[in-house]
Amino acid sequence: MSILELKQQISRLSQRDREELRLYLLRLKHDTPAARRATARTIREMKQGKSTPIEELEARISKK
Repeated sequence: MSILELKQQISRLSQRDREELRLYLLRLKHDTPAARRATARTIREMKQGKSTPIEELEARISKK
């Protein structure tokens, strides 16, 4: 099956089915060895106190 055929079939899905497919693809993206390593690294850094204060995050968001 080609990418074009997949796109055509997806376009005929209901909104609910497209959302389910989107979540499935997102889960696949994050279920790789590289993604798991990156998540583990982030968790380690956060446990070591290397996180961004909420005030800084809010400031970044307000600039957009």
